[in-house]
Amino acid sequence: MADSGYDGAGIGILSPVKQPSDGRPLDLDTRTRNALLRALRCLGERGFALLTQRRRTLQRITASPSRIGDIVKAALVLTHFEHGYLK
Repeated sequence: MADSGYDGAGIGILSPVKQPSDGRPLDLDTRTRNALLRALRCLGERGFALLTQRRRTLQRITASPSRIGDIVKAALVLTHFEHGYLK
């Protein structure tokens, strides 16, 4: 999936349809498709942001490798709890 800047990127790349230059509104099906693409892309963007943030944090740890593994496991549990995966 890509944003609207990658229009015409090729087969297999899903990008939203841009509004026509003449000002006509997009039809309901196209608007729905764009909304679904935005919703899915949002999840990927958020996941990538969390991953890079946690990676930067883990690069500064000076503990033993076994302790780092425990810290990563705890961070994963907290992330799942934060996003409602654990109840």
